Amino acid sequence: MSSSTAGVSNSPEIRAGFTKFEDSTQSEWTEIMRQLPTTQAMAGENAIAQLRLLERDHGGFPVSRLEHSLQTATRAEADGRDEEYVLCALLHDIGDTLAPYNHPVIAAGMLKPFVSEANHWMVEHHGIFQGYYFWHFIGADRNTRDRFRDSPYYEYTDEFCAKYDQVAFDPDYISAPLEHFVPLIRKFLVPKGLAGYNAFD
Repeated sequence: MSSSTAGVSNSPEIRAGFTKFEDSTQSEWTEIMRQLPTTQAMAGENAIAQLRLLERDHGGFPVSRLEHSLQTATRAEADGRDEEYVLCALLHDIGDTLAPYNHPVIAAGMLKPFVSEANHWMVEHHGIFQGYYFWHFIGADRNTRDRFRDSPYYEYTDEFCAKYDQVAFDPDYISAPLEHFVPLIRKFLVPKGLAGYNAFD
């Protein structure tokens, strides 16, 4: 764990006294918001821990879910993609074992405050675009992605799946280890500040 996040925790002695939001006060919410960056500082380590859990499941695929994530990120990095894109490639399936039927929204929600609109859209919709390669085998419409033809990020997301995601199931591919990407995770998910971000936008 990095020195910036080692031992990070909220102040146990400073808590609100309300039991219902309707009884809360301005001073209590001021303190809660003061502690929010501390909670966010835990996100990087929590993401790393969740990625490690993906090693335990392969779901019938040729490689584990962690290896797929590492392989996708390694391929993107080797292709010269920037750090933000590589982070999205690494985390795009982090929700696989939490919400197998709707995993893209988990990664998209995690990444939204820290990535561009294009990368957020790509992560949020990658499941539908990935479906082009296999949904016809499981009774679904592989062309469902076409409903987003008018999106400015259609080709961008299509490229992500074609070049990095759908090809990342090769047991013989040599991926960078998770440790290689840990500094990247901490750089983006343990930000210096959240000023200006509105979680409800």
